[in-house]
Amino acid sequence: MPRTRIHQNTAAPWWRTAVVYQVYIRSFADGNGDGIGDIAGLRARLPYLRELGVDAVWINPWYPSPMADGGYDVADYRGIDPVFGTLAEGEEMIAEAHALGIRVVLDIVPNHTSDRHRWFTEAVDAPPGSPERDRYVFRDGRGPGGCEPPNDWRSRFGGRAWTRVTEPDGSPGQWYLHLFASEQPDLNWSSREVRAEFESILRFWFDRGVDGFRIDVAHGLAKDPALPDLGLPEGVLFDEDRQLDKHPHWDLDSVHEIYQTWRKIADSYAGDRLFIAEAHVNDDRLPLYVRQDELHTAFNFSFLKSAWDAEELRAVIDRCVTTLGAVGAPSTWVLSNHDVPRHVTRYGRAATCTHEHDVDPGPSDLGLGLRRARAAALLMLALPGSAYLYQGEELGLWEVEDLPEGVLADPTWERSGHTVRGRDGCRVPLPWSGSDSPFGFGPKGSKPWLPQPAGWESLTAQTQSGIPASMLELYRSALRLRQDQPGFKGESLRWLDAPKGVLAFERSPVLRCVVNFSGEPFPLPKNWGVLLTSDRITNGTLPPDTTVWLWGGGASRA
Repeated sequence: MPRTRIHQNTAAPWWRTAVVYQVYIRSFADGNGDGIGDIAGLRARLPYLRELGVDAVWINPWYPSPMADGGYDVADYRGIDPVFGTLAEGEEMIAEAHALGIRVVLDIVPNHTSDRHRWFTEAVDAPPGSPERDRYVFRDGRGPGGCEPPNDWRSRFGGRAWTRVTEPDGSPGQWYLHLFASEQPDLNWSSREVRAEFESILRFWFDRGVDGFRIDVAHGLAKDPALPDLGLPEGVLFDEDRQLDKHPHWDLDSVHEIYQTWRKIADSYAGDRLFIAEAHVNDDRLPLYVRQDELHTAFNFSFLKSAWDAEELRAVIDRCVTTLGAVGAPSTWVLSNHDVPRHVTRYGRAATCTHEHDVDPGPSDLGLGLRRARAAALLMLALPGSAYLYQGEELGLWEVEDLPEGVLADPTWERSGHTVRGRDGCRVPLPWSGSDSPFGFGPKGSKPWLPQPAGWESLTAQTQSGIPASMLELYRSALRLRQDQPGFKGESLRWLDAPKGVLAFERSPVLRCVVNFSGEPFPLPKNWGVLLTSDRITNGTLPPDTTVWLWGGGASRA
C-alpha cells in the first residue's frame, strides 16, 4: 500500500532529537461519547499536537484486548480494539498525522499476551509438552502432586507469578508464568515460532506507515530455562530493584539477538524507523540495548527517578550522556508517563524522587510542584537528545490521588489485596475545555471512565491557550525555540562553573541553560539575553526553582 511521506532530516535521523508526545489513548480524547478515549478523539486533536510543536506521537496499546491491564494484555496484535475504532480509522489517522508532519510510534508488547489470545487458549486445550504450550512458559509444579508453583518468582502486580491450569481431562495441571497479571501469560522467546510471529507483526504495522515502536518490558523477554528461585520472602510485591549478579528473568544477554533481528527489519524500510526500549536496567547495562545493530534509543529512567537536586541530576545527566554516547546513541529524557505519579505532585513533596504508586509520602504542595515542573520542563528540553512528554504535562496536571476505590481499574489494586491503589491517578482523562466535567474530553453530558477533579477547570487547554504565563504556552514556546534556535542543534553539552545548587551548561557558544535549585536568587551573567524562563526574573537574578534559557554572542531570538 502507498506510504505517506513526511519531511526527512538529511542531517541526522529524526529520532535523535525528537520530542515525542505520549498518548494514553483511553484518556486522551473521546470522540463518540462513551467515556473512553478513541481514535476519533485523537484525530480531532492532531492540530493541537501540531500547534504544540511535537515531532511524533507514541500511542499506548490500541489492540483488541480484554483490558485486564489497560490494553497491555493483547489478544490480537494486528487489529484495533472496537472501543478505540477500526483498523481503517487507524490507517487514516496515521496518514493525517504524517500530513501534519507528525510521526506515529506504537506500543508493542512482546513479553506476554492476553490469556484470551488464540495462542493461549490453544495452549490450555493442548497437553503438556505440546507445541502449543511451548509458545508460553509452562512447567510442572513442585511438591506433592505438583501443588506448589515451580519457583518463588513474584508478579509485578502482587502475588505469585504462576497460575495453575486445569488440564483438558479436568485434572489439576501445569503452571504458567506471568510476571504481570495472571491474564498476561509470558511468552517463551526460545520458541522460533514466537520470534517469527513478532517479526511478522512488526512488518504488518511498518507496511501501514507506522514510524516505530516503543517496546514494553524490553529487558524481560528472555528467562533462565532453569527457573532458579530468587529467594524472595512471602508477601513482597516485586523484585525489580533486587540486585543480583545475574537475574533469571530480567536483562539476560540473550535478549540482544532478538533486537538485532528487529533492527534489520526496521532498516529494510525506507525512512528512519525507530525502536525505543522500556528497559529497567542499571545505567551501565542500558548501552547494550542501543548498540548500532540493535535498538535506536532507550528510556532514561534514572532522570525520571532523580530527586529535585542539582548534584544528583548533574550526575545522572553526565552518566547517561557518556555511557550512551560511547555506543553512538542519544540520551532520551522523560519526566512522567502512564506508570508513575505525575511530576507536578512528586516535585511538591520533600521526597521528590518518589516515583512509585505503592508509597504514601504525604501531602504535596502543588504550587511548589508546578513551579519545579516548569523549571524541569525547560531543563529537560534543553538537554541534547530526544524528549518524551506525557499527555497533560503541558497543562500542568497533577496526580489524582483521591479517586474513589470503586473506580480503580489498575490490576495492582486487586492483586495487592486493596493495599496499593495503582496507576489510575496519572491516567485520568484530559481536560480540554469548559467549566465542568467532562471538560471537553467527550461530548457534554458524557461520563469519563475515571472522574476528573473539579479543580482542573483552570487547567484546560482552552483556558491556558494564549495566556503567556500558562504552562501550555511555556511548552509551546520551548518547543518552537528548540526547533528554531541554531544553538539547540547537535548533541553537545558543556558544563559551566556555578555555585552549589545551580546547574549551568552551554549547548553552543550562543545558548545557555541555567537552573536554580538553591533557596537563594542567583545573579545571571551580564551581556546575555533571556530567551525563555520558567518564571519571572527580577533585577537580573534567577529565583529558586526556576530555569532560564539565555542567548548571546550574536544569537538570533527567532
